Amino acid sequence: MRVIIMCEESGIVRDAFDAAGHDAWSCDILRRQGKHICGDALDHLNDGWDMMIAYPPCTRLCNSGVQWLSKRNLWDELKKAAEFFVLLMNARIPLKALENPVSHKYALELIGRKYDQIIQPWQFGEPESKKTCLWLFGLPPLISTLIETRREQKVWRMAPGPNRSAMRSKSYPGIARAMAQQWGNYV
Repeated sequence: MRVIIMCEESGIVRDAFDAAGHDAWSCDILRRQGKHICGDALDHLNDGWDMMIAYPPCTRLCNSGVQWLSKRNLWDELKKAAEFFVLLMNARIPLKALENPVSHKYALELIGRKYDQIIQPWQFGEPESKKTCLWLFGLPPLISTLIETRREQKVWRMAPGPNRSAMRSKSYPGIARAMAQQWGNYV
């Protein structure tokens, strides 16, 4: 199966699908290692993919940043982020999943659709709590693979710094393996 992973910072999901035997590629505007297309994700939506897993930027869409919309007048940035999300959501790719943290009400209004599933890393063997929403198209909800009883909040407590965004958006290997195993064999 040809799989494109859009806007993923780490390449972890791409590598999980590749290890499972799929023709998996990542795509975003930053140069990455491995099977990667450096460019605008929107330019590669019609390249014959069977599945897309997308990680659209969440800074203006997520609930944790809603307070800044009015304080910093970021409404135009919210609108652009939601438009990008919708373009990915409406891509003509048969199997799709979009991932984002819990969205605020303004983002959900612009996106026009609520998420289908909320997962936590600890449901997939990772000792971390971080609510993650999935919008699913043609794919079933993920089934928990291994409940981890140790639950930390490293991501939530992360101090500001130059690498904070990349570290906060890093995919969890347990979730990536579940996606590759469950969705990679779903067809």
